[in-house]
Amino acid sequence: MSYRLRMLVERLGGQLFGDAEIEVSGIAPLDSANASHITFLSNSKLRAVAAQTRASALILSPADDGELQHAYGGARIVTNNPYAYFARVAQLFAEQSAIVPEPGIHPTASVHPEAKVDAAASIGPHVTVDAGARVAAGAVLDAGSFVGRNAVVGEGTHLHANVSFHAGCEIGRNGIIHSGAVIGADGFGFAKENGAWVKIPQTGRVVIGDDVEIGANTTIDRGALSDTVIEDGVKLDNQIQIGHNCHIGAHTAMAGCVGVAGSAKIGKYCTFGGAAMVLGHLTIVDNVHISSGSMVSRSILEPGQYTGFYPLAKNADWEKTAAIVRNLGTMREKIRELEKTVKTLTKEK
Repeated sequence: MSYRLRMLVERLGGQLFGDAEIEVSGIAPLDSANASHITFLSNSKLRAVAAQTRASALILSPADDGELQHAYGGARIVTNNPYAYFARVAQLFAEQSAIVPEPGIHPTASVHPEAKVDAAASIGPHVTVDAGARVAAGAVLDAGSFVGRNAVVGEGTHLHANVSFHAGCEIGRNGIIHSGAVIGADGFGFAKENGAWVKIPQTGRVVIGDDVEIGANTTIDRGALSDTVIEDGVKLDNQIQIGHNCHIGAHTAMAGCVGVAGSAKIGKYCTFGGAAMVLGHLTIVDNVHISSGSMVSRSILEPGQYTGFYPLAKNADWEKTAAIVRNLGTMREKIRELEKTVKTLTKEK
């Protein structure tokens, strides 16, 4: 199925310049698009590439349109956020090829008699839904997923194959949890007694809001006493660890392999680059952005961009820098002694 540009603009907005009846059957990158495609420019550094693209239509910003309206010969859709517009167009094309699951319960699924599964939900092969669990209309539980006792899966939420959604946990509307994710495993809670570890029962839940996406093999631990909370619109990449009793604010996004230790409180609209780490019991306010590989070892109480690692260098240069850092304490003492000597000599003059 293809879309006329007129149809795209009617549905998504933007200002169209050029032939509104042009049909496009897909979206592609600037350098590989052909006449059947629409493409987009979200990085002004690629204006030269955009000018040469073979796509029939180009999504771009007003500033880029001012530079390219004569260089590019196709139709143009001008919008303030070309990247988000691209995402919306891509969703339209993805919907065309999406396989819509049939409502109902697969014969191999195990649904407890005390569970409540809406007739409009789709329960796939070998899924387990435990006693007291609730699965709302339009929810999709793919093959091998597990929904524990008294857990709640909201309307339109999709659990991909082999997701473990443990007892008492809740997720709201239109969520996506990718394969292998574990929601509601025990938090890492132990008390030391006479050299041995005594387990602290983890009796809280994981409570997840609406429109949350959780990546493959990501784990979110249940709370020890109170709940672990993931607010609306949060986006978590693959292989992330969220410790018990954490609170992640709305629309915060984390890239792969981020680790957040227990009881950290993270604000809204924050971003975390891949492999960033957050120590436990810290507070991070709204609109904080942590660079990849950074270690957050103290609370952050002002919005902004934060980075906590040495720039990449050749190994030999890094070793020299590390040796200097190890000797900074000694160097400081020597500088203080020199300052005292200079002051003494100055007074004597």
